[in-house]
Amino acid sequence: MKTRAIRKEDIQNNWFIIDATDTRLGKLASKAAEILIGKHKVNATSNLNSGDYVVVINCAKLSVHPKRVNKKKYYRHSGYIGSLKEETLRELLHRKPEEVVIKAVKGMLPKNKMQDKMLKRLFVYQGADHKHEAQKPIKINVK
Repeated sequence: MKTRAIRKEDIQNNWFIIDATDTRLGKLASKAAEILIGKHKVNATSNLNSGDYVVVINCAKLSVHPKRVNKKKYYRHSGYIGSLKEETLRELLHRKPEEVVIKAVKGMLPKNKMQDKMLKRLFVYQGADHKHEAQKPIKINVK
């Protein structure tokens, strides 16, 4: 057998769309991360960004376990002394539901230089409208 190395020119990028209505956050994030990394492809490589584009719609209608909604905390810090902000998952879902999905997917991506490049291929929308109809995304069911 010979090991086949793929080149940048050989990579085909597809577009996928995931409807987050009544979908658990973890299942949605793991499926989106798998597509962004490119693990679903036969010719996946770790040194090239061989993943596809992912569009997540209706992220405001996500399903999260009732205990998790109040227990999970998100932190942010401006850099100034005493400016650590703490927020529960319920508050962040109410304020910015897109951020919840982005943070969950980012946590499942590899921690290397490719992470930011993979994350730029993730598009998250609060409602059902999105601007990627021209790319003809393939619908994926995550349940």
